[in-house]
Amino acid sequence: MKKQLDIKKLLILNLPYILMGLFATNFGEAWRMAQGADASQKALSLISVLPVALASWWPSLHPLDLLVGICCGGGLRLAVYLKSKNAKKYRHGMEYGSARWGTHEDIAPYVDPVFQNNVILTKTESLTMNSRPKDPKTARNKNVLVIGGSGSGKTRFWLKPNLMQMHSSYVVTDPKGTILVECGKMLQRGTPKMRPKLGKDHQPIRDRHGNPVYETVKDKNGKVVYEPYRIKVLNTINFKKSMHYNPFAYLHSEKDILKLVTTLIANTKGEGKAGDDFWVKAETLLYCALIGYIHYEAPVEEQNFATLIEFINAMEVREDDEEFKNPVDLMFDALEAEKPNHFAVRQYKKYKLAAGVINYKRFLIQSYERQPM
Repeated sequence: MKKQLDIKKLLILNLPYILMGLFATNFGEAWRMAQGADASQKALSLISVLPVALASWWPSLHPLDLLVGICCGGGLRLAVYLKSKNAKKYRHGMEYGSARWGTHEDIAPYVDPVFQNNVILTKTESLTMNSRPKDPKTARNKNVLVIGGSGSGKTRFWLKPNLMQMHSSYVVTDPKGTILVECGKMLQRGTPKMRPKLGKDHQPIRDRHGNPVYETVKDKNGKVVYEPYRIKVLNTINFKKSMHYNPFAYLHSEKDILKLVTTLIANTKGEGKAGDDFWVKAETLLYCALIGYIHYEAPVEEQNFATLIEFINAMEVREDDEEFKNPVDLMFDALEAEKPNHFAVRQYKKYKLAAGVINYKRFLIQSYERQPM
């Protein structure tokens, strides 16, 4: 629909320029009254007749005088318009910045109407866990950085209140060993099970913001039904109080075996300067062969580090009998006869080749020691 032109408002806004134009008609009258054959003589005579022309406040209605008034009024309006269009935008009182402390109204769009669905930031400020709020502009990252010294209350006043929200899965580091003791029972009981509250028409009841209203679920005896958490504990100090992790259960390919071997060697080499790279490669081949055999051939209940240690303990070597074969050698010989291209067999043959190089070097050293000086 086309907006109608407001004549009254237009006249009020342009009234100063109209009055200025009417007053400027007197300058046109003064120019006509000036005597002279050319413009220079008229300009000299204009000074004497100008007071006479300006003595009357009434505008001159002569066409030439009206043209002068229109040009003056229109020119002034154009100058004001151009100046306002190119004017700089000043923010008075904000010369040192506009930052300020937020208020409750500022944080309100970021808070979930259901209190349990928020990350608690302070006593009065929260952040919704909903990653897709109604207004996309209020979507924020849920990462929170809490900085404070020892005893400042990082655990007591931020971590524990957010654990009590019980709206998500949690991974918590507990260096002091107190969080599990103090919050474990609460998580074991869990959070009350909720469901949308229905009205008489069996439709969900909504609040004034259009959000569904929830109610707790109760059993036949009228007791609140809870949804307990499954708590898993990894205690690297006291293994008796810890669950166990078996990396063999996550092996699916030869690439996974190599990753496990690399991690195992990197975390068992101890401190100090690293040795010859030859020994590291030989150790890698041996671990790849043994773990490959366990992964592909051993029963599921034997796929663990205990079996790996048993294999290593069974690898007896006799210096005086190079043809001696330990149980692990016999085991791989049997596997090679059945599956010659098996991954574990290929790795073990490479390891035995490296062991042969070691024996050859040992033989050369012993021969050199026997020679007379």
